[in-house]
Parts: sequence; C-alpha cells; structure tokens
Amino acid sequence: MSLRERLINTETRAAPAHGAAGYQALKSRIHLALLDKFDLGALEQLAPEALRREIGGMVERLLDEEPLPVNDLERRWLIRDIQHEMLGFGPLELLMVDPTVSDILVNGYDRIYVERHGKLECTDVRFTDEKHLLRIIDKIVSLVGRRIDESSPMVDARLPDGSRVNVIIPPVAVDGAMMSIRRFAHTPLRMDNLTSPELRSLTPEMALLLEALCKAKVNMLIAGGTGAGKTTLLNILSGYIPPDERIVTIEDAAELQLQQPHVVRLETRPVNIEGKGEITQRALVRNALRMRPDRIIIGEVRGAEAFDMLQAMNTGHEGSLTTIHANTPRDAIARLENMIGMAGVNLPLKAARQQIASAITIVVQALRLTDGRRKVTSIQEVTGMEGEVITMQEIFAFRQTGVGPDGKVEGHFQATGVRPHFMTRLQAFGIRVPDALFDPTRHLS
Repeated sequence: MSLRERLINTETRAAPAHGAAGYQALKSRIHLALLDKFDLGALEQLAPEALRREIGGMVERLLDEEPLPVNDLERRWLIRDIQHEMLGFGPLELLMVDPTVSDILVNGYDRIYVERHGKLECTDVRFTDEKHLLRIIDKIVSLVGRRIDESSPMVDARLPDGSRVNVIIPPVAVDGAMMSIRRFAHTPLRMDNLTSPELRSLTPEMALLLEALCKAKVNMLIAGGTGAGKTTLLNILSGYIPPDERIVTIEDAAELQLQQPHVVRLETRPVNIEGKGEITQRALVRNALRMRPDRIIIGEVRGAEAFDMLQAMNTGHEGSLTTIHANTPRDAIARLENMIGMAGVNLPLKAARQQIASAITIVVQALRLTDGRRKVTSIQEVTGMEGEVITMQEIFAFRQTGVGPDGKVEGHFQATGVRPHFMTRLQAFGIRVPDALFDPTRHLS
C-alpha cells in the first residue's frame, strides 16, 4: 500500500476521542451552527480555494466556542469534513481525489466499496445515515442539471470532471439508495503505459500493428466485458489519428479525451420528466454524417445505431472506431447482427452479414483477467464471407497457461503466423510493418 493510500485510510477513520457517534454528532452540530451564524450567500463570488479557506476559518471560530474539548486531530478532520460537505461530495470526496481509485460503489450509507488495480475492496468511509446519503446524491444530481425522486428514481450522467455517475433510489432500489461512480484519469494512459512491464496489457509488436491500422484508416471494433478497458484502449488508439482530420465522437456519456485539435463531441440526451426530448445515438450518428467527418468514433454501440454506423463505414468514413460488449470476437460479430435487427430494417441475414464483413476489418478483444489485470487477448481480422458465414482469422493472441501461487494469471502473447490481408492496404498508405512481426516462433511475452 502506498504512503498516500495509508494516509487516506487513516484520514477516513473516526476520531478516537469522542468515538464515531460522538464525532458525527459534533460535526452535525458545527455544520448547523455554520449555516445559522454566517451569511454564506455573501461568499458565493469567491474562488473555490478562497471559499474553502473562508469556511475553514469559520469552523475554527465555532470550534473555539465549543464547550467540549477538541483535540488537534479532530479539529483538522472537522474542518476537512465540513469543507467536503459544503463544497464537495461529503465522505466521498477523499475517494474522489485518490488517483488509485477507478470505481466508487455505494451499496448503502454504511457500505462503500472501491476498485483499485482491478480489485474491489471495502472502505472505512461511511455516511451518517440514509438522509445524509440522499442529500449528497441530490447535490450530485443537481450539479449536472438533473433531478431524482420517486417519479424518476434513476439517473445516469457525467460529472464535470468527466466521471460517470449512476444513481438509483427507492422504491426501485430495495435496500436504500445506491450509487456508482466510474472515474477517469486526469492524465490519460498512453500506449507506452499499456506495453510497460507493470501493466503488460499487450506487447510492443501488437501496439505497433494497431498504430499502423489506425493510421491506415482501417475500421476497428474493440470488444470486451464491463471494466475490460475498452474505452481506455479506444482513447489511446484515437491518439494515432492525424491532427488534420475532422473527428466526430458520439457517446452516451462523454468519456473520450481526444488530443486532436479538430474534434466535435456529441452526447446523447435522455428523456425529460415529461417523457420527451430524448436524443439517441442513432439520431446523432445520422446527424454526424452531415457534419463532414473524416472519422466517426462511437463510444459504444448497443442498439439500432449499429446499422447506421456500418452504413457510414461502408460509404467513405473509413478509419472509424467503436466498442461493443462481447466476450469473444465472434460474439461481437453476432451482437452486431442482432443490433441490425433492432434498427427495424427488413434486411436478410446474409445481407446484414455482408454489411458487417465489408465494414469491419479488425476486432480487438480486451479482457479483465481473474487477477484484475487487463489484457488484449486477441486481434482478429475479418476476411470476408464464405457462403453465409463471416470468416475471421486470428493474428495475435494471449494464451493463458495457469494461475500462480500469488493468484496472478500466467500466460504469454503469441503471433499466430498468419499474414493478414490488410498488409496490402498498409503498403498503399506507405506504412511498413515487418513480416517478422507475425513470426509465431518469436517470444512476445
């Protein structure tokens, strides 16, 4: 455990002098006194850091009037916690600033889990009670211009820092309010991070091939389960797009962090309280075609928009990227077939498969292993049709050989020895990839 993690864990424990209940009662009392004695409306024009200092000074003055003795540690915690209550997300604020936390899962006011390095762990962070949790939820939801109540008990939205939040409250949530926050790094990962010995999500040879495919405007589909790293990989691959191309991104919640100068970001909109105003991914894909895009990037295809995406890929918008939930490359193709059926077009199965085979060239499979690490487990090429079947061939694969005594998955990356069909396209774009890259006898792990 890092020093920062130890400090954060220490900071979240209840103060020993008064016990957890006494500390919470003292915090509530000081918080109410702060609201009662000071005109906080007059501070709204202050910058965030100045406002934080001002609130800290007010709490200090109130603590000086407190009849019960308050030690230095409690004083620091009280100032910090009240600042978080008024300016942040209450008890969650410590987790929100922890760079090792990728997911925050609130299963109730007294059960909060986080994901670190691909593994879930329970924290010492607690809300005072259900009302406290609901108050923070209401604050989060109102921050993004949404509302949540019994008539609309679910919210899925994006926070100002890019984190994605999902909230569900009673009566739909049986055991009390639930919330999940998926956080994204302020400094996006690069391909060097994925190929480093620490992560080893793929090999430099695989990275070189994916870079070449992106530069050659090859349509790619990134498949994987929840938390497998699909969006991270999509974000990294998009970094290889030349800066002079116009990119249109379409997402349910804007998560991509593209670095190119010419990017148009589109985001879906859910129905309002009257049940109107919804803007779907399919509508945005259709609109994007009128915006003169060089490439279209869809955060994730999950419905009828798959048909319009394939149409775009087949009509000049090459080099498009998207992700899909699937456990294998073959499952990803089958899901695309089902999504075409959801579009309401009367398209024969063979014609639908021809659309997929001509639109998609590469399927990249990402997987979160049992030890929490993410790997690119397969890179496959769609080679066309044989009869009514879409044909594919694997170029690179991760072969799992077992699990070590420490629980770490053991295995190695391997080229299959297949020379892919897209090599001709790479040569046409002036991109040279050595044939030795596909030698199955080379050691890649």
